[in-house]
Amino acid sequence: MMKLFRRSRGKPAIENPPVETRSDAPVQIMHSSDPNLPQFLGLQVLGGAGEEVTIETALSIPALWCAVNFLARTLAKLPIGIFEKSDNGRVKVQGSRISVLLNRAPNPETTAFDWRFAAYVDVFTKGRHISFIERNGKGDVVNIWPLDIDKVTVSRRNGRKTYHYKENGKSHDYAAKDVIDLAFMPSANGLQSRSPIYSHKLTIGYAIAVMKYGARIFGSDGVPPFVVTGPYTSPGAMDRASADLKEAFSEASAKGQASVNIPEGHTVKPVGVDPEKMQMNETKLQNVVEIGRIYSLPPVFVQDLTNGTFSNTEQQDLQLVKHTLSSWLTEFEQEINLKLYGRDESKIYAEANLDALLRGDLKSRMDALAQGINSGQLTPNEGRALNNRENKPGGDELFMQGAMAPVTQLVGGEKPNEGNDDGEA
Repeated sequence: MMKLFRRSRGKPAIENPPVETRSDAPVQIMHSSDPNLPQFLGLQVLGGAGEEVTIETALSIPALWCAVNFLARTLAKLPIGIFEKSDNGRVKVQGSRISVLLNRAPNPETTAFDWRFAAYVDVFTKGRHISFIERNGKGDVVNIWPLDIDKVTVSRRNGRKTYHYKENGKSHDYAAKDVIDLAFMPSANGLQSRSPIYSHKLTIGYAIAVMKYGARIFGSDGVPPFVVTGPYTSPGAMDRASADLKEAFSEASAKGQASVNIPEGHTVKPVGVDPEKMQMNETKLQNVVEIGRIYSLPPVFVQDLTNGTFSNTEQQDLQLVKHTLSSWLTEFEQEINLKLYGRDESKIYAEANLDALLRGDLKSRMDALAQGINSGQLTPNEGRALNNRENKPGGDELFMQGAMAPVTQLVGGEKPNEGNDDGEA
């Protein structure tokens, strides 16, 4: 077994080498997402109730599938704007190559949505995503290519972080400045990241066990395992009686009958715990809540409307944007700004637009736009742009209600438009 660990040291391995050795460290601090790796090493990733936990088995839980799919799709669909700071505020950069990569296609083979969606699926399952930044001879970014996280190891060489990628017998080393690295929960040294699935394998394994138990019960026509006791004269008679009773229970269940007949002197006793006494429904609901906690998702976003009302659902929507999505977007924005523009570039930066998630109903949105235009905070064309409508002539001017005046003129001062230069009314 020790030889196996030494031979696989350069691959995504299970062990976690000490940081101070500065040897090749695995991307995952927990088990690799490859379900075949534990078997290759003669190990198993066991969760709660002794269930084996892999990415695929975890995604068989509807609540976890919903959480990963919802978060990844929501973050992937948000537009990324490129802005430049100026003395008059900030100006949106038009025709930016980086904007094309982030919003249309990062490479000739992938749309921006698919790239970002797959990246966040990696983050929310395996715990990390890494993409390679391709530059031309001038140093300009031309493409962004996603890498298979299971084939990447991260190490420090001469004090610098290095990403080693190996596929089909070929390998390549990438410097940190040439990759976009998104981690679910990175370590302090930046070499490892924790997978939310393997870090919570006990909770996820327990949820898998509950689903499997329910499936076994319904697979037996709703008849739980039972034991028959009675005056059997031979093993063959016992087997025949057991088969007859199983058939009788299945037939009764199919016909909706409440009881079956058994021979005199025999008794039937269930084996295990009654699903109703186990509170399976309550347990499954609790599993939904626990999975929501793993991903910092309010219950409504994992389709748990048990206690949902109109008011608290709206507040959960705000909580999602303020405390969950904003933190993931901050990580993404800072990573792409550092890697695509560099540490010293302070005027041009990328920023995600959350307006699409905060639009609300049509009436509230139109009222808010009207208030912004009437108070001089938005031009009519800026308001139209927020609704994806074309500009109109004269719509680039700021407007304000004409009856408004400074407070100093209304309280103890001369009122506007009173009298003329000759003192006549």
